[in-house]
Amino acid sequence: MNTKDIEQLIALLEKSTISEIEVGRWGKKIRVSRQGGNMVVQNSGFTAPAAPSSAPAEVASEPKEEESSLQGVAIKSPMVGTFYRSPSPEVDPFVKVGDHISKGDTLCIIEAMKIMNEVEAEVSGVILDIQIDNAQPVEYGQTLFLIEP
Repeated sequence: MNTKDIEQLIALLEKSTISEIEVGRWGKKIRVSRQGGNMVVQNSGFTAPAAPSSAPAEVASEPKEEESSLQGVAIKSPMVGTFYRSPSPEVDPFVKVGDHISKGDTLCIIEAMKIMNEVEAEVSGVILDIQIDNAQPVEYGQTLFLIEP
């Protein structure tokens, strides 16, 4: 599958009333779904070409996480993409370490296939740690934030 195939799947999903579609070819699968109004693209064995302005992302079978001495609820990336702390470079980040947040607050944006997906807090609490630098690639399941409930 190439980028054009994925774009066609997204367009098909946007025009229909279904909330999810999964397609497989040659042992590789891709799933496009709607989650809270956002499009989510998950893949199995498919590597999208890197954007010309970004460094190539390393493909791994499982997300690598550094051991942290901090304890809290881990907010993990729901998809592969690029992590952004704010909606634009000129604006303050959504959250900083030490901020009090409520369940449903926007914590960051993950860009996948030119679609901006907001990641919301699953619990209320205090931001203990932000484990990804701004504009860095993230993997599915990689810890983004630690929150003390």
